[in-house]
Formats: sequence, C-alpha cells, structure tokens
Amino acid sequence: MIIDDQVLQERSAVLAAVGHHPFARHALGRAMPVRGYRRAGAVLWLVPPEHGPAGCAIGPAEPALEICVALAADGMLQPGQRLHLPRHDRGLRGDRLAVAEHSDWDFHWTDTPPPPQPDEQSVVRLTDADQPALAALVDESFPSSTSRPGDPRVVDWYGIRAGDRLVACGADRSQGDIGFLAGLTVAPDQRGRGLGAALTAGMTRALLARHDVVALGVYTHNVGAARLYRRLGYTFTLPLSSIRLA
Repeated sequence: MIIDDQVLQERSAVLAAVGHHPFARHALGRAMPVRGYRRAGAVLWLVPPEHGPAGCAIGPAEPALEICVALAADGMLQPGQRLHLPRHDRGLRGDRLAVAEHSDWDFHWTDTPPPPQPDEQSVVRLTDADQPALAALVDESFPSSTSRPGDPRVVDWYGIRAGDRLVACGADRSQGDIGFLAGLTVAPDQRGRGLGAALTAGMTRALLARHDVVALGVYTHNVGAARLYRRLGYTFTLPLSSIRLA
C-alpha cells in the first residue's frame, strides 16, 4: 500500500527528492506528467506510456521493489510495462513481482569535454537525404538497436562517411535538460579503426555545447564499449536493471 506522505505530485518534487540526479533529469522531460513515490531512500516515478518506460527509480533496490509490488497490487502497474530500477539480482524479487524479462545496464554520464580523437573532425550531422543509408547501416551493424530512422525520440543523427559511404552513426536522443547518445554503431568492416571513439567524442562535444551533462547507456556485457566510454570521460555511473512485467 502507498500512503499519501510517500507520494510526489510533480516533476519538481521528484527531482528534488533525488537531488536532481542526471538520470532523473534525463528520464523526466520538461513537460512530462509524472507521479512519484518515496520509501526508505528510494524514489520511483511513473510516466504516461507514450513517454517510454512506465517507470524509473533511484535509490536502494529493496524499497524500490517494495514500491513496485504495492503499485502492482493497486493496479497502477500492468503486465507488459517496462521499468528501469536500481540494479538488483533476480533472487531479490523472489515471487513478489512477475517479470518476463530482466537486463542489466549502466547509465554513464560526463560533464567535461572528451580528449580529442583522431578523425573526430569527420563527424557530421546527417540530413533527411541520409535516411536510406542510415537505415541500411543500422540494419547491418546494429539490428537490435532501439534507435532507428523515423523514431520521434531522436533529435538528430550524426555520422562518419568514408567517401560516399556512411560507415558510422549515432542518435542524439536528448530529453529534458540532459544530452543523451544512443544507437552508436560502426560498419562491421570498419571496426578497430577508432571510428567509434571519434563518433562518441564528436557527438559528446556537440551536445555539451547545449547541455551541462551528456549521458549514454551500455549493457553490462558490452565491456569494450564501457571501457571506451570511460576513456572518453564517462566516469560517472548509475547501475540499473530493466524489467518487463509478466
């Protein structure tokens, strides 16, 4: 059960409760309706489904899960909805919450420009004319990407060309007042040449011109990417677990 004094009624209250954490600043768009819940140091917030995952949380995992259980019991969380929660083992949930999918990832962020990279000057903002090449590159090199041409969450696409060929791309999915990189990929036959570092550095520098913080997400199994991002200045990390309710 959720009691009234645990409820946060608006975005500003949620942000204040989490100390304006970059993850919350990113997840909560400026005009996004939100309702938050607080328990034992954890803060969880729900947003309408058109804004992405049904909910996110920051703080200790156990009380965050307790909030989820209470909201599910009250019918405020439904099967099929996704949540980004503090990192936890599946065993911590037990049978309190039915979950169909569970994946672990890290939210990384930086507030300083990256060190210059070779070929960084080759990073350009793409245009509508690049959409066919962009779609082909994503299909070839990152078919599981959740960032694709036509995605309304994408503010801009950036890329690197080798002659007339698009060989690397990434999406600017900034939201709220945080810059956010997503869907970064390099053509398979062009990997190992530093293009991923050049693309990440160029995009980070461009977004830092408009935001005080730039962030990205990486799955825990992608050790090489995480190492690259740390080298480029993404040294702040929030460990998360994403779940889909069954």
